[in-house]
Amino acid sequence: MTFTLDPEVAAALAPMGEAMAATTPPAVGDIAGRRAMWEPILAAASAALPIPADVTTRDVEIATGDGATITARWYVKDGALMKDGAAGPAALFFHGGGYIFGHIDQFDGPVSRYASASGVPMLSVEYRRAPEHPYPTPLEDAYAALRWLHDHAAELGIDPDRIGVMGDSAGGGMAAALTILTRERGGPKIARQILLMPMLDDRTTTPDPLIEPFLIWSYDDSLTAWPALLGEAAGGDQVPATAAPARLSDAAGLPPAYIEVGQLDVFRDEDIAYAAKLSRAGVDVEFHLHPGVPHEFDSIAPESGVARRAIADRVRALKAL
Repeated sequence: MTFTLDPEVAAALAPMGEAMAATTPPAVGDIAGRRAMWEPILAAASAALPIPADVTTRDVEIATGDGATITARWYVKDGALMKDGAAGPAALFFHGGGYIFGHIDQFDGPVSRYASASGVPMLSVEYRRAPEHPYPTPLEDAYAALRWLHDHAAELGIDPDRIGVMGDSAGGGMAAALTILTRERGGPKIARQILLMPMLDDRTTTPDPLIEPFLIWSYDDSLTAWPALLGEAAGGDQVPATAAPARLSDAAGLPPAYIEVGQLDVFRDEDIAYAAKLSRAGVDVEFHLHPGVPHEFDSIAPESGVARRAIADRVRALKAL
């Protein structure tokens, strides 16, 4: 028996498949080629649906632990803050791109739509990317953003006990790693982790022939991205869980998790294993395995039934903060 694509996703993928068939994919290690190929696609996907008119954004500058400054974008639904005089939740968002490409501008669409649909304000973080900035710099940028959000909670009208982390692909791995790091450092508190098809394991290198024909993010992409982030340590026995969360040995005390992944995704097995690891440690987990869909299926076919269901579940997880 073989897998088949969800029909709505297959229809949306067809033009992309024709275009990709006419081009040679970047070689393993070609980061510039991946940036040139994927960043325009990310921007187009972000703008594929209307950006809500009821969300206001502003950029803030955040000092990092090594003396640099990064940008983060604050998204607020009009009238969402301080309802009935009470502080509400907020979420940090980390974009995808394998740690090697992507910018917050290319995720304005989805983050705005999450903020509008849930009413939860969100801080999208322009963390520094590998290989120019390898581990632990991207994670330390995420930690600085979390500290900033906690430190400014009162003026932003948010409850510091109701701050969640959310991320997509590499951003999902970042969100997971940040919960491990804050446990190690004793805070700041994270109320919930929302992990969308997260990139968690630098050891996922052996192709699965059943899903290989459907891949959007490929094994070659992973073989490029993880060494960019981890250098020669990638795949070895010295990688910490704060770099690749699948390496985690003890998940006790981590925040409740929402995790989802497509059945035709390179990250499927590591995400299933991570959900089980958290659950066995007593962490509340909601897990979704979406049949018939590859990585970033919601960006490929945002109007499909499976994407609508997934986005509704994500919004529900945000509202639960």
